[in-house]
Amino acid sequence: MIAVEPTLARLATARAALLEPFGLTESALAQALRLITEHRVDDADLYFQTTRSEGWSLEEGIVKSGSFSIDQGVGVRAVAGEKTAFAYSDDISEAALLDAARTVRTIAAAGQSRRVKVPVEPRVAGSRELYGLADPILSLDSVSKVALLERVERLARAKDPRIVQVMAGLAAEHEVVLIARADGTLAADVRPLVRLSLTVIAESNGRREVGSSGGGGRFGLAYFTEAMLASYVDEAVKAALTNLESRPAPAGEMVVVLGPGWPGVLLHEAVGHGLEGDFNRKGSSTFAGRMGQRVAAKGVTVLDDGTIPDRRGSLNVDDEGAASQRNVLIEDGILKGYIQDAMNARLMKTSPTGNGRRESYAHIPMPRMTNTYMLGGKDDPQEIIASIDRGLYATNFGGGQVDITSGKFVFSASQAFWVEKGKIQYPVKGATIIGNGPDALTRVSMIGNDMALDSGVGVCGKEGQSVPVGVGQPTLRIDGLTVGGTA
Repeated sequence: MIAVEPTLARLATARAALLEPFGLTESALAQALRLITEHRVDDADLYFQTTRSEGWSLEEGIVKSGSFSIDQGVGVRAVAGEKTAFAYSDDISEAALLDAARTVRTIAAAGQSRRVKVPVEPRVAGSRELYGLADPILSLDSVSKVALLERVERLARAKDPRIVQVMAGLAAEHEVVLIARADGTLAADVRPLVRLSLTVIAESNGRREVGSSGGGGRFGLAYFTEAMLASYVDEAVKAALTNLESRPAPAGEMVVVLGPGWPGVLLHEAVGHGLEGDFNRKGSSTFAGRMGQRVAAKGVTVLDDGTIPDRRGSLNVDDEGAASQRNVLIEDGILKGYIQDAMNARLMKTSPTGNGRRESYAHIPMPRMTNTYMLGGKDDPQEIIASIDRGLYATNFGGGQVDITSGKFVFSASQAFWVEKGKIQYPVKGATIIGNGPDALTRVSMIGNDMALDSGVGVCGKEGQSVPVGVGQPTLRIDGLTVGGTA
């Protein structure tokens, strides 16, 4: 048996799913791109996509919902200067493709762009091999998927009699994309994605509290072994029972220690978005114009890395056909780079970083994060906690908001503990972390040696588009943050 190179295998899968069933050939794609580039444009691309999605949810031992959907279509884009013309259709046909191409070519603006020549022969873009081609929806039958959720519920209820409600959900997705660019680039990706989510409610003496957990990534449903399910149950139940013992959170300016893993969502929101190319090109980010300057304490190194195998935020190629990269954004406190898509990279006279992402064929790409995390340091996590005289130790976060221009953020801690004299005293409820992203980075005084990525549950929203992402960080001590509490 002759093995097929992974990049070519993905391209063959994409052709079979997105071109051949609709009578399309690569010459038809080139014709559409030539139509667009009859007028002056800087760039143009076609983005074909088909997505199969399935979801199951269980509550009170009953399957409350089951869904299956197929979504497919093509997005056609032309870019001239800072202007973008975009059209999309859920009808994949030569007629719809050419009609969309005629629509978007009207973007041309004299003197602001150049004429792009579409090569006769396409060039297959290089890509990575970070996950398999298999459809995770087919990795278990429907009966087994429901049984998996039922096992989760039984495990959670058996863990403690105070668990009065269990809600579990299972989602699987298989996405195939094909990108054709005006420069002759032809790229494809086949993207599996699964996620299991668990929420439990504990009740004691009339008080009810919530705990949650879950995980996933770019693989099949076999990932959710008995051991993995047990770990999710342990985490969710422990969180709910801990919150039953929580007291009102103190307020004021204090030392805050963030736990490893998911608390990196604060880094994602308060810093990561501010490093996206579009905000910096327009000068609206607090990091704009600060390349090469110190923006964080020594020891702080922040990366956006789309090349980690099987991770939720990883991509073989981004949604513009560029191979994902490991991008160093901040190194030892110095700003080294921004996250770029093709348009913003061109306008800022730099190179794309493999971060051109879009929610679907019906959306335009923009610079977006993949897996964003801070590297670990040398400090022992227990010593970091022991260093707190009076302060907060936050191990999990819920929702948050950030102002890109000012860098100000507000985050609610879903699990946190009050610490005095280096000892954890009791869990607290209602703690809100308030600060400024760039300022908070300069206040990092200790960095743990326990860097961890989240379990694979992140979803990032920007300008109405949602994409899967990953976050991570080590245990981190930040001095002088404001905590809004309930005490």
